[in-house]
Amino acid sequence: MKLSVIIVNYNVQHFLEQCLQSVFKALQNIDGEVWVVDNNSVDGSVAMIKDKFPSVKLVASKDNLGFSKGNNLAVKKSKGEYTLLLNPDTLVEEDTFEKVLEFMDANPNAGGLGVKMVDGKGNFLPESKRSLPTPSVAFYKIFGLSSLFPKSKRFGKYHCGHLDKNENHEIEILSGAFMLMRKSALDKVGLLDEDFFMYGEDIDLSYRLIKGGYKNYYFANTRIIHYKGESTKKSSVNYVFVFYNAMIIFAKKHFSSKNASLFSFLIKIAIYFRASIAILNRVVKKSTLPILDALLLLGGILGFKYIWESKIKGFSYPNELLYYFIPAIVGTILLSVAFFGGYKKKLKLNRVLKGVGFGAISILIGYGFIDENYRFSRAIIAFSAIWSSISLTSSRMLLQFLKYGDFEIDSNSRKNVGIIGNSEEIERVKEILQKSNFLLQNFVFIGSEETLRSNPFVGNINQLDEIIQIHKLDEVIFCAKDLSSNKIIETMESLSNHDAEFKIAPPESLFILGSSSIDSPGELYLIDINSINKPENIRNKRVFDVVSSLILLITSPLLAFLVSQPSKMLGNIINVFKGKFTWVGYSKSFGLKNELPVLKSSILSPLDRFNDKNLEDDTIERINMQYAKDYNPLNDLAILIKGLKKIDQ
Repeated sequence: MKLSVIIVNYNVQHFLEQCLQSVFKALQNIDGEVWVVDNNSVDGSVAMIKDKFPSVKLVASKDNLGFSKGNNLAVKKSKGEYTLLLNPDTLVEEDTFEKVLEFMDANPNAGGLGVKMVDGKGNFLPESKRSLPTPSVAFYKIFGLSSLFPKSKRFGKYHCGHLDKNENHEIEILSGAFMLMRKSALDKVGLLDEDFFMYGEDIDLSYRLIKGGYKNYYFANTRIIHYKGESTKKSSVNYVFVFYNAMIIFAKKHFSSKNASLFSFLIKIAIYFRASIAILNRVVKKSTLPILDALLLLGGILGFKYIWESKIKGFSYPNELLYYFIPAIVGTILLSVAFFGGYKKKLKLNRVLKGVGFGAISILIGYGFIDENYRFSRAIIAFSAIWSSISLTSSRMLLQFLKYGDFEIDSNSRKNVGIIGNSEEIERVKEILQKSNFLLQNFVFIGSEETLRSNPFVGNINQLDEIIQIHKLDEVIFCAKDLSSNKIIETMESLSNHDAEFKIAPPESLFILGSSSIDSPGELYLIDINSINKPENIRNKRVFDVVSSLILLITSPLLAFLVSQPSKMLGNIINVFKGKFTWVGYSKSFGLKNELPVLKSSILSPLDRFNDKNLEDDTIERINMQYAKDYNPLNDLAILIKGLKKIDQ
């Protein structure tokens, strides 16, 4: 057997599905096998693999083994001449495996190989080629010199910035996202070091390959998409500690005692330095908009106060107005805006207005209860409400226009979306998008072939650059059924300078994958069935289960006369209260689509609202999807009331 592809998965079902689809396409002309080690995922990954990829050699672990142990488990059982460690959030080209294997066969001194990686917008990922993190290299990286001088052979050595990304090179360190190795080399130098749970194990193994007499290569003649960031957020404090502690393990293992001590000292400084930066960065990101809002409100109200007292009324307000009354107004409005979701990353302007309105009403109510000596001015309260509405919405629109910060206004304005593919698949993707409550869409159809120039196509994929500019496209969706991975990645890389978002619609699926930038984790777009997955709805559903269980428990003596199995009813009430079950979930009348958000086992389902029990599978599927898409606790209440006689089932 020529190649063993090994993927360790943890709760990235939809990325894994797309990855496996690309892997099997790339294996068509190769004698190979695919292993997936699932680290106890709870997102339906195992069920998806069994259903859609029965030829995968699946290891469903009951624990999270980590990257090293998970890969080693499969490597020991694999039979390929070459072993490829591949991340689940990747997409390979159809000829990737053929090209890399040909290179390895032609270079018997090659122990390992990595490839050119791009993110979900087609931007080159610098970690595609790296050097050994010696104390000096690590110092330049940790303290930002590598960022200031990325092309420098000395300061930019960590990411080999001096090496042309479009040419093949001998390098030192491979990326664990795509790590192809000769099996005989692994047998000689050993497998991944299991002291590393996450991060550092690829550096360690790459270095051991070199010490074992082999060479590692960066191969630029093929590309993969690496959405990067699904497992961790690299700006988090936890990432800083895990990653840099992995570097300490590496230093103690491979460097001399003196160098290891120096490296460890540098790393410990870096840990606190980077952790402080991460915390400060998070605080700044969280507080920038509230501080801006506070300054806007204070400036506007104080300006109005000056005009009102000096130009109109001709008197001066007491100092208490300035020291207590106005700050209280500003604080109340900002707290109300925050309560209504005015500081979420993806916000709706009406949430800001609701917050301002609630804050103004609260101030007026409080105004009526305070001592008359402190009732300074209803005019200032009225102006504060008007000014808050105008300034807070205008500032967000301005920041959105300037593309400042990481929040986005989720308005109902129409988005211009280009869909690339053939007619049948374009219509399928369009239908999915039209059912979405996400945003209204303006659609532009783009042919996947050069010959497709007639209606309804405005052009073909080779004209995408001009189409994006002329039609002002916000998003471009590639239909993977009609386009090769090579063509998708080639197009994304060539157009990475555009602001349009690139997404991929896998065949026969209800999800679309994309990534907005190198700095953000890969984004998963579950079109049309995203509502029940929202944190507030998860919370609302749990609150409903707890409250309704308490009410049912109190009234259980009466309910016992309605059901045939009172003891089973009581057991269900207790289990729902404890969180083992939920009162309402999907119908189990047929095999559920893997794309539906995962729910706990349920006592009742949306079907319990219908008298007709002989429904077609397609109808049941639509009912389940509608329940997930438009979740509301009132729907659960209606289903529970309707199905009270069945709560013992």
